[in-house]
Amino acid sequence: MSKYASLVTVEQNYQNVQELASIWGDIRNELESHETTLESTYAILGEYDFLLIIDAEDRDAAYRASLCIERYGLDMQTMEILPMEDFAGLVEDL
Repeated sequence: MSKYASLVTVEQNYQNVQELASIWGDIRNELESHETTLESTYAILGEYDFLLIIDAEDRDAAYRASLCIERYGLDMQTMEILPMEDFAGLVEDL
């Protein structure tokens, strides 16, 4: 499984913040049906509204997850992420 970080902005008008907060369970269930896991979610301050950490088997699965999430009125910028231990192993011989 690969990990992806998604920076999210809310594009759809939600009636209230409780309605917005309630969509995450639906999103989590939908992603699991596509064999992708929404590992963690964070509300953030600044240019973006949320940070998502997603586990996906491959880039295609991450792409499908992004499309599923965007149907909820969220715009995403998704990037593959690598744990520092794995990064250290990649650059060890450079």
